[in-house]
Order: sequence, then C-alpha cells, then structure tokens
Amino acid sequence: MIDWLIDPFSDPILRRAALEVVLLGVTGGLLGCWIVFYELSYSAESLAHALFPGLVGAALLGIPIIVGGAAGLVVAALAVGLAGRVPGVGRDNATAVVVTTLFGAGALLALSRATPPGLGELLFGDVLGVSDGDLLAAGILAVTVVVALALLHGRLLAVAFDRSSARALGAAPGLVDAALLVLLAAAILVAVQGLGNLLVVAVLVGPAATARLLTQRMAPLMAWSVALAVVAGLGGLLFSYHADTAAGASIAVATVALWVAAHAARALRRTRRIALPSEAVR
Repeated sequence: MIDWLIDPFSDPILRRAALEVVLLGVTGGLLGCWIVFYELSYSAESLAHALFPGLVGAALLGIPIIVGGAAGLVVAALAVGLAGRVPGVGRDNATAVVVTTLFGAGALLALSRATPPGLGELLFGDVLGVSDGDLLAAGILAVTVVVALALLHGRLLAVAFDRSSARALGAAPGLVDAALLVLLAAAILVAVQGLGNLLVVAVLVGPAATARLLTQRMAPLMAWSVALAVVAGLGGLLFSYHADTAAGASIAVATVALWVAAHAARALRRTRRIALPSEAVR
C-alpha cells in the first residue's frame, strides 16, 4: 500500500505536478471559502469561461497565455457592461449571453482542424506539463492570496455579515468586492494553465463547498478547505497515474467525490440523531 502511494512520486514529472496542485490547493482552498461565502460561484465560472478566447488567441500568437487571459477578462468585462445597458436585458442575462458567446467562440477556434495541436489542453489542462514559470506563478499567487486575505479578513467578514453597516466599521463594500474579484481573476489566470478552462472552477469552489458541510466557523472552514483541496489534488494525481486517466479530470473527479462523501456522512449523522430519541424511548 505504501509503495502504491509513494512510488508514483519518484517520477520528477509527477513531483512537479504535485507541487503545482499543492500550491493551487492552498490558493483555491483559502479563496474558495470567500467565493462560497459571498455566493460568487457563478461569477467564478463566468470569469473562467469568458477569458477562454484570450487564452486561445495568446497561444496562436505565441505570447504568454496569462497575458491573453487578462486581455480576455477585460474584453468580457466591457462586453458585459455594454450588454447590461441594453433596455430589458438585465445584468445576469447580459453576463450569460456574453460568457456563452465568448466561450463558444474560443472553443470553436481551439478545436478547429486548422488550429495547431495542443490548444485543446487549454480546455482540460496539462498539470503534468507545468514549467518552472508555472510553478513560480503558482507560488507567487499562493503568497499573494494568503497575505491579501489576511489583510482583508476583518473587512471581508464585516461586509459578508452586515453589508449595510459595514462602512461604519471601516469596510467599503464596493472596494471589498472589487478586491475579492481581482484575487479571483488572478487565481483563475494562474490555475487555468495547469487545470484547464473547464476544470479550474472545481478547485476554487469544490473544496470550500465540501468544507462548509463539515463546519460553519471561518477558521476551521479555511483549514478544512485547504486540506481537502490538497488531498483531492494529490489523490487525483495518484488515480491518474495508476488508472492512466487525464490528470486534470481526475483531480476534478476526486474533488467531487470528497463532496459526495462529506454530504453522505452529514446525512448519515442526521439520520442517527433522529433515530436516537426513539431508541431511548424503547
């Protein structure tokens, strides 16, 4: 059993992938708690899909993917803003239309026969092919997110619990929202290079959603979320190695599997609590 767990990581490629998923697990685990708390899961998915044409364009032009992704986010934000001003459309409808259109355009371009091979990895990721630059970016992102969330912790809590009176406590809701969205956009830009456009949201939302089934207090929630993100990442890599499956998809499946297990355990505990009083009467 020990060999089954340890032997795969004797491969330097898998060790680099493991380091990447640990760094992204720290980032996604911490940031995901606030994404779930602020109910920004749809926003996270929208941002991930909206930047896809920028990723494809950067790959085709031979420029850094992170630059193309940033450009894609700017274009998406402008498009949503313009569409939202159309009478009778509404911001949610505008976001859905713009994101769907941009993602569809990027997918058609990436999967076209005329497109060079390899661009399909932007959809599903290639965590086994991370470069030194990717690891450096993931490390910088992890440190930035940890420091930023530590500095913003009080303000994030104030806005989350009482938005109307948060300003009296020194927390401007608009600025707090903007800071959280900027961190979310940065996390997606970095994580999408290893996990792909379709799977990155699983790492940002899944562990935190699972942790929330286990605890409601913020400090334990963050600890559980990071731990679950790391376990899902490493577990997905192990499954991918032994079952010969795609690494990114295996990590996403492991993330969902943990959520299902936590949900089942919670339901079982509730069933037992209901059953105990009736057994006591007997």
